[in-house]
Amino acid sequence: MSRPYIAFEGIEGAGKSTVAQQVAERLEADGLRVVRVREPGGTTVGEAIRQILLSHELAPAPWAEALLFAAARAQLAAEVVGPALDDGAWVLSDRSVYSSLAYQGAGRRLGIAEVRSANEPGLLGVWPSMVVLLAVAPDEGLARQEVGDRIGDEGVHFQQAVAEGFAALAMAEPERFVTINTHAPLADVVETAYREIRARW
Repeated sequence: MSRPYIAFEGIEGAGKSTVAQQVAERLEADGLRVVRVREPGGTTVGEAIRQILLSHELAPAPWAEALLFAAARAQLAAEVVGPALDDGAWVLSDRSVYSSLAYQGAGRRLGIAEVRSANEPGLLGVWPSMVVLLAVAPDEGLARQEVGDRIGDEGVHFQQAVAEGFAALAMAEPERFVTINTHAPLADVVETAYREIRARW
């Protein structure tokens, strides 16, 4: 059986952080040891890169942006995610490599296969075994944002391209993805995500 490395994905305003936190609390109530991480970030190196990536004051070129995300992710995999899984913990991640495939691969039009190839060497096989994709219309997701970062402020057309990227990934990897419509009440979204995860492990 694959190791429980679960990524919560979606465009801006999909509710990833909230759902991930509440699912983690449910799993912990089951007596499981859960490690929560976020991307970019989760390590000293990753948090420093996060400041570069999300600041409105800087404007990395598309491939520089993609490679910075990959660098932060490689550090997180080596320092936190891989060791946690090896130690028998469950890892729940607010974003993952699939965000880069959708945002930089599709949204920035760098190519999903090309961005995948840029990320794979640094991850050394530490790859999400399950992706919970929270689906929301781009305009609705942007309206939910309280404070946007540089990428979140790219606008509705960019978010639409990212949403299409996520949908294409979910279609290509149905054994890995579970898509949940976030028009449902939060409690129902959390319950669905929890049940899907527990059905697999």
